[in-house]
Amino acid sequence: MPVEFIGMIGVKPSEDNAAVHIIGGGISRDYLCDFTRAHEQAGFDQVLVGYTSAAADGLHVAQAAAACTERIKFLIAHRPGFVQPTLAARKFATLDYFTGGRVSVHVISGGHDTEQRRDGDWADHDARYRRTDEYLTVMRRTLAGGEPFDFHGEFYNVEGANADVWPVQHGGIPIYFGGASDIAFETGVKHCDVYMMWGEPRASIARTIERVREMAARHNRSPRLSVSFRPILAATEEAAWEKAERYLAKVSTLSKQPLDFRPQSRGSQRLLEWAAQGDIHDERLWMPIAAATGAAGNTSALVGTPDQVAEALLAYYDLGVSTILIRGFEPLPDAADYGRELIPTVKAEVAKRDAAAEQPARQTAAAR
Repeated sequence: MPVEFIGMIGVKPSEDNAAVHIIGGGISRDYLCDFTRAHEQAGFDQVLVGYTSAAADGLHVAQAAAACTERIKFLIAHRPGFVQPTLAARKFATLDYFTGGRVSVHVISGGHDTEQRRDGDWADHDARYRRTDEYLTVMRRTLAGGEPFDFHGEFYNVEGANADVWPVQHGGIPIYFGGASDIAFETGVKHCDVYMMWGEPRASIARTIERVREMAARHNRSPRLSVSFRPILAATEEAAWEKAERYLAKVSTLSKQPLDFRPQSRGSQRLLEWAAQGDIHDERLWMPIAAATGAAGNTSALVGTPDQVAEALLAYYDLGVSTILIRGFEPLPDAADYGRELIPTVKAEVAKRDAAAEQPARQTAAAR
């Protein structure tokens, strides 16, 4: 089972030396290109293009970044409900064509009422997920091509829907999905190719994986699993923990964001619950920055030397995680560091384990 690494790109340099958020705040094309190239050169497979109600449009950001690069793919965060699913399908298929099959979609139904209302969306939490269910049904059907179709639901009604443009990727555009509430699980497993989780202790991730697999099996599906972290690396373990404390001190002095750090998403609430139980879980899963920021996004860190953090990531791989999203608190230099010190180690070990797992099967086949 190969491992996939996802980074995250922003469109303007962060003004802080311990960046929690890297999207929003304007646009710099040169920085976007440099940032994306750094990920490509570091061996990342994809980069996430984030979404907020004030940030630059993700499709256009991905298009600009693709023009600066050759190989790396783009996981575009997308909130259902602001364009029709048939139009979204054509947009993503068009970009997939022009980038040579480098587009994936990260579906985020919305985790904060205030954020949603800035874009004019007044649907409540559960309604957003019911809408997402219908949205993905229509979008996937449009992307599949074929005969025109009708759909009649609570939120969407289309008649004779079809498209003249389709993805170039075999199997269509991959759908990534995140959410930790009951209705999020129910919706996500029906549609996604990859189910995304924030970094929690391994025992908790193992339980979530079991739940995803059990629920997906009811729909004859088996999505891959992803987990997200903020690695903090240094040459020695002591230096890594000192660096982590410096980041925490910086993050703690930052002014509060407009959303007042009161989490509404179940995923954020879960991170805060783990943070309340202790600063460190397993060997090096560090939660104080999640606590300091109200778990505003991917804020759980893995702290240690590159080899120690690689070992921690491989422990999640052994649970069944095949996609790992990592980004640093010093975004651009950290991306380069991960490419030198972390990604090659993990990928080499995964390849070694896969080869060892295949050896008995090859010996059995040869014996026949």
